[in-house]
Amino acid sequence: MYNRTLVFAAACVGLVLFGIGLITLGSILPGLVETFQLSEVGAGALVSILPLGILAGSLIFGPIVDRYGYKGMLTANALFMVAGLQGLAYSDTLWELQLSIFLVAFGGGVMNGAGSALVSDITEGGKGANLSLLGVFFGLGALGMPIMLGLLSERFSYQSIVSAVGLALLSAVFYFAFIRFPAPKNQGGAPAREGMMLIREPALLLLGFYLFFQSGAESLVTNWSTTYLLQKTGLDSREALFALSASVAGMTVARLLLSRLLRQLSPFWVLMASLGIALAGSAVLMSATTYGLAIVALAMLGTGLAGGFPIILGYIGDMYARLSGTAFSIAFTIALFGNMLINYLMGRVSGAFGIGQLTTALLLALFVMALLLGVVRGRIRGKVAV
Repeated sequence: MYNRTLVFAAACVGLVLFGIGLITLGSILPGLVETFQLSEVGAGALVSILPLGILAGSLIFGPIVDRYGYKGMLTANALFMVAGLQGLAYSDTLWELQLSIFLVAFGGGVMNGAGSALVSDITEGGKGANLSLLGVFFGLGALGMPIMLGLLSERFSYQSIVSAVGLALLSAVFYFAFIRFPAPKNQGGAPAREGMMLIREPALLLLGFYLFFQSGAESLVTNWSTTYLLQKTGLDSREALFALSASVAGMTVARLLLSRLLRQLSPFWVLMASLGIALAGSAVLMSATTYGLAIVALAMLGTGLAGGFPIILGYIGDMYARLSGTAFSIAFTIALFGNMLINYLMGRVSGAFGIGQLTTALLLALFVMALLLGVVRGRIRGKVAV
């Protein structure tokens, strides 16, 4: 028998690792560019490895945890992330650096997906609430790494800091290895065809396409808002980066609040209200001319986008409990395609019409999400509590 609290803590550790892995490359990229004498094209090629690694990890974890359980998957991928962080710190050649980035990204993708599926599996009611609480720990990892680098970089090199963080993550490896996890749901081996049939499930695809736009909207805020603020408001780079951190802080605090609200209120209406906050944040960003307004706008966007993944994944966990890992894999894969495609399209639009179109892209994505959410409600009503 497993201890539910210890297992939930393991999932939280996994999300901290994912937060660290997702943010570390961007935080040390200037140092890597200098160390390896990279051009802008070379730096872009490095960054492109990150979503590919996360996509690969997200794609494979589900069927494996459904069949074999979580212990081996989490333990092995925590080791991958430790090795990858050491590689980021001490690689001598470009191919070693590329492999290290892939290991961190792949391990992070597994941590994100498997941690979310694990919490869904051990939660009998209120999955969205517990998944929201889980998301807080992603925020802690994502905020913690740049803060640590900022505080310690005057005394230590980025290589030493990243290496030390990697070694500290060995504690997660031991934790995963020594606690007891739930038994695999399909020890006898569910037919592969049964898992593959989920790809043709209309409700799952609809929920996945909501996450397609959710992930895309999050990437617009994360990857493009600093450039928007620098060019449209006259903020300096330090102010723009601090404003961006307000979106992560807003999302983290909102998920902490949602972990309570979703036990009392309808997830559907909470998500609709969240989209309203995000739409208002986009409007404020469109008219932001001062540092204070920029912080307010990005904090509102982070708050408004906080509920998407926990609530939608909660629906998926309730509807596909027997093959939750596989269902989560499909949903995360669709979401990551949305992240990459919307990012790419924003680059093309920015090049042709200017970065000012960011707010238009955000508003369009949010309106599509609101429409999809109405369709989702009609499709899943009667199958899960909405």
